[in-house]
Amino acid sequence: MGTSLQPVEMLAPGANINAYMQAVNSFPILSVEEEQRLGERLYYEEDVDAARQLVMAHLRFVVHIAKSYAGYGLSQSDLIQEGNVGLMKAVKRFNPEKGVRLVSFAVHWIKAEMHEFILRNWRIVKVATTKAQRKLFFNLRGQKKRLGWLTHEEAEAVAKDLNVEVKHVQQMEGRLSSYDASFDAGADDDEESAYLAPANYLEDNRYNPAKQTEAADWNDDNVSRLREALKTLDERSQVIIQRRWLNDDDKSTLHELADEFGVSAERIRQLEKNAMKKVRTAMDA
Repeated sequence: MGTSLQPVEMLAPGANINAYMQAVNSFPILSVEEEQRLGERLYYEEDVDAARQLVMAHLRFVVHIAKSYAGYGLSQSDLIQEGNVGLMKAVKRFNPEKGVRLVSFAVHWIKAEMHEFILRNWRIVKVATTKAQRKLFFNLRGQKKRLGWLTHEEAEAVAKDLNVEVKHVQQMEGRLSSYDASFDAGADDDEESAYLAPANYLEDNRYNPAKQTEAADWNDDNVSRLREALKTLDERSQVIIQRRWLNDDDKSTLHELADEFGVSAERIRQLEKNAMKKVRTAMDA
């Protein structure tokens, strides 16, 4: 390794992405023998310097992958940084005895980190949460670049290729075609467009007099029903329910009530369970 390698943190992509690309491309590509030797030093001896050299020699590969995700409108620097995290994870798990080049092994880890970043930041509302949806998201994005809106036949072909239902392809297409909208008008919006912001026309039901009256009546009715239901209990059960559930402060534990009534905590639990069942029955009557 003739070239002196800088620490990884010194090569994190910043504002000058071109300078970063030039720096990572200055590191020589490892031969099979060099990679094998460094991999063995890391795997068997936990040689940190060997890990650093493996990472540095493959940073250009992360840049190459990041360029393929340029169409998502996200920062190339951020994508590269996430990919570098994936590369370091791959290096940590690399087994030189498997007979696979690091670049082939690392591609999964690099793309996985980039995918997570894209899904977290592409939209405010998540468009894919399950593994199947994520696969569909990235595959359908590639299809959309070429096809525009999918016809039914094209949707069926995509569904067959990805082994999913046609309706799932159509649902994801709708998500990809939607956009995030601000709830409030933007600071730069003119008077003619500002009124279109949802904040100006969505109804706020929190202060609707009818709904407030309805909620108050419902609450009063429940309180009244609860009072009547408690009267159906014996005095001890009333105390247990009051102290265990209805007191705002200083609620009693099972053991505290057990000491007070001279019974076991399990007996208090049984009395509480039976009392709660009677209360529910009385309130539903």
